[in-house]
Amino acid sequence: MYNANGGLAGELSYFFGHMFGRVQCTLCDITHSPFVKKAEWKAMEIRLRDELGVEFELVHRNERSPEQRAASENREPCILIEHDGQYSMILDWTDLKLAKGSVAAFERAVRAKILMY
Repeated sequence: MYNANGGLAGELSYFFGHMFGRVQCTLCDITHSPFVKKAEWKAMEIRLRDELGVEFELVHRNERSPEQRAASENREPCILIEHDGQYSMILDWTDLKLAKGSVAAFERAVRAKILMY
């Protein structure tokens, strides 16, 4: 769950806000270089899908379902896991901040949490 809105207006607002230090999304820092999704992120998505059956759905604040909103409201950015139609937060903004933009650090954190489920 990104701490930003999707769509052209949301993307532009985040880009300029981030450039001038007014907004931050640590999940954006992990998944994207300034303009495109990181190659490391794409490779990690494939690894986690193939090895653990984990599928990522990257969602912006304004794109959430009511169930996703209930599990994440005012706690974005975060990572939710869906199990039997229920959403639970497995990584919060502090976990994402600790990754410091590193896909490898993020992957280690996700693997550790997934092993608990």
